[in-house]
Amino acid sequence: MATHVRPGSLPGVPELDPALVGQWQAGGGELVDLFAQARQRLGGVAAFRLGPRPTVLVTAPQSVQHVLALHPDRYVKRSHRARLLIGDGLLAATGEAWQRQRRLLQSQFTGRGMRRYEQRIADAAGTAAARWAGYARTGQVLDVGDEMRRFALDTIWRALTGHPLDPGTERELAAVPAVVAALPSLPADGAAAQGAVAAELARIDAVAGLAIAAARDGDAGPDGPGLLHVLIEAAGTRPEYTDRLIRDELVTLLVAGHETTATTLTWLHLLLDRNPGAREQALAAGPEGSPERRQAVQALVNETLRFYPSAWILPRCAAEDDVLDGYGIEAGTDVLVCPYLTHRDPGLWEDPDRFDPGRFTTPGRRPNHPGSYLPFGIGPRACLGLQFALRESTALLEHLLPAPAPRFRSTPAKAAYGLTVRPDGPTPAVLDG
Repeated sequence: MATHVRPGSLPGVPELDPALVGQWQAGGGELVDLFAQARQRLGGVAAFRLGPRPTVLVTAPQSVQHVLALHPDRYVKRSHRARLLIGDGLLAATGEAWQRQRRLLQSQFTGRGMRRYEQRIADAAGTAAARWAGYARTGQVLDVGDEMRRFALDTIWRALTGHPLDPGTERELAAVPAVVAALPSLPADGAAAQGAVAAELARIDAVAGLAIAAARDGDAGPDGPGLLHVLIEAAGTRPEYTDRLIRDELVTLLVAGHETTATTLTWLHLLLDRNPGAREQALAAGPEGSPERRQAVQALVNETLRFYPSAWILPRCAAEDDVLDGYGIEAGTDVLVCPYLTHRDPGLWEDPDRFDPGRFTTPGRRPNHPGSYLPFGIGPRACLGLQFALRESTALLEHLLPAPAPRFRSTPAKAAYGLTVRPDGPTPAVLDG
């Protein structure tokens, strides 16, 4: 563990040549391209300047662990990119407010809490599989990304309200991915950004308001009370759970609970289309319902998350002076942990550009350091919904993998790097019956 001393006399983090940054800016490349240059030329702790102060990029596993897991008090979240959408929900909260909110929700996503949602996940997966079977019978063209988003939204809506997703709610909540997709291009000014997506936010607020009112009136739905009811019960003893905070937590859970899962499942289908042998290997691992089959399906998900982690970049700010991998980090420095690049580091992963789920089923095939694989983050701010996301993904794939595979009419040419890494374009397909 690094000694925590004032870094004034220590070497600064090596910086990428400003001329290279200028070339990148002139070429209009993606931010991840600049990150990749910095990592390749300077190593797992590197800096670059897009303004007057350097930003530090962290991809080396031991440094990732230092920032996220060992010293989260020194490297803090300053402001979440989606705050105009999620308000003061758990993802954006900091300090004592974050600790209180996390304690309330944590029990819902581990052990006994997860058992409450098993049947809801199974029902949502069954509904999606039946719809998939209908497409196979009719030959209808579907959009795989839309179908995965529909499934993931149905799953989290059941978990929140106890109700399956109805067509009207689904239609209005299309505003959620619309705002998420717009975030990277919104104006820097908060009021202007809010105004640019005002109509979408109003639709989301209306759905949230109706769901909260129904839950307050005792409507637990056919599946029984859900996460929304936990929040409403908390309001009875915790004054901080105002109507606004309940709305913010509801929307946070909607965003975190469906956008990332839908994106992961869409990428998985695209990767299987390019690597059809991986599907056959998973199905051959064991009979339907066997532990071997489930392990193989989970490996498909894990390898997809290696390529496209749910959180591709994790911004932090140094709250005080620190030493990171022997370099001095001054208080106020922006620090970017990039799981996307850590997961593609050839020094950690053998043949990292190859889709190989066997990394996650064969002992010794993947790096052991906890900072080398972190699709949901690590440390106290790691995603609470990790087990929920893995379980719903596995439940759906256990239905869909043996079914007809999607044959894509076209595939996106590139990825879009926003709140998540998503396919930049539609994914039309037919199912080979």
